[in-house]
Amino acid sequence: LFLQSFQGSQGRAYLFNSVVNVGCGPAEERVLLTGLHAVADIYCENCKTTLGWKYEHAFESSQKYKEGKFIIELAHMIKDNGWE
Repeated sequence: LFLQSFQGSQGRAYLFNSVVNVGCGPAEERVLLTGLHAVADIYCENCKTTLGWKYEHAFESSQKYKEGKFIIELAHMIKDNGWE
């Protein structure tokens, strides 16, 4: 887990350095709350549900830290023991 204060298309989301059991679709340019980014939807390898996206490229220098990281929306996560 990298950061917890993100907004996804369906509400609150977390930014992760890496994910497992996730596939990645083709990248496309999207205007998000923080500006223009090239992102690729990510999905569960098992059920194919879209979980969020991967930041492929950030066009603004202040957003470069997101490149290569993954957004997963909380709507698609199950909270387990040990989470705060």
